[in-house]
Amino acid sequence: MLSLSSVSLCSKSTIPMCFSATASFGAGAVLTAIGAVALSKTTKPQQLPFAGIPLLFAAQQFAEGFLWMSLLNSDYAAFKEPCTYLFLFFAQIFWPFWVPFSVLKLETNKRKRNILQIMFATGILVSLYFLTCMMIFPVDGVIEECHIFYTFGYPVIMTPIVSVFYALATMGSLMVSSVKGMKLFGISVFIAYLITGVFYLDYFVSVWCFFSAILSLIIVSVIYRLRPGVPAVVGEQQAC
Repeated sequence: MLSLSSVSLCSKSTIPMCFSATASFGAGAVLTAIGAVALSKTTKPQQLPFAGIPLLFAAQQFAEGFLWMSLLNSDYAAFKEPCTYLFLFFAQIFWPFWVPFSVLKLETNKRKRNILQIMFATGILVSLYFLTCMMIFPVDGVIEECHIFYTFGYPVIMTPIVSVFYALATMGSLMVSSVKGMKLFGISVFIAYLITGVFYLDYFVSVWCFFSAILSLIIVSVIYRLRPGVPAVVGEQQAC
């Protein structure tokens, strides 16, 4: 998922995104299909927030696709500002509270629910911080060296602190969950994050577009395994 990456955590910096409008629209189309499958596998209302993550990420990618169009063709200039803010809304404001919220909705273990409630509250605080920054400081998206770079002048001193809380609310909530397959999702997000950061740091979010589509397949698996009668994977036990 994109918004689980450092795009949400940098301040007064530039963040490279996907390579073209075609890439963004293509990723959006793939994620829409994956999201539709995930939603079709749900059996309870509380599964919908988590199952809907691929569709929500698709909306984020479509926003970036239209931003590409606005930057390349003056006929679409009116899309520039709303699409820039829409993309950053997802990356910085939406995911910090939605991920722990969606995981919390699936959790049945009382002790873990208490921990996830704290992570959810943490995510809300992170979202409020970014919402405040977005209202006060200017943000922009420009094409530079065949990428879209998002720039924003948030307080640099807050970056390390907010980064920790962002990771705690998102990746942390996935790791805490007792839902079958959720830890695999969390570990995959963490490994993909590390690989992208080590080998593709200058193009972090561009590569993340690819990883996010793959990771969304795990969401389908998690939802499927919540269906009645689906056995756990050998060696995996349901948390008490």
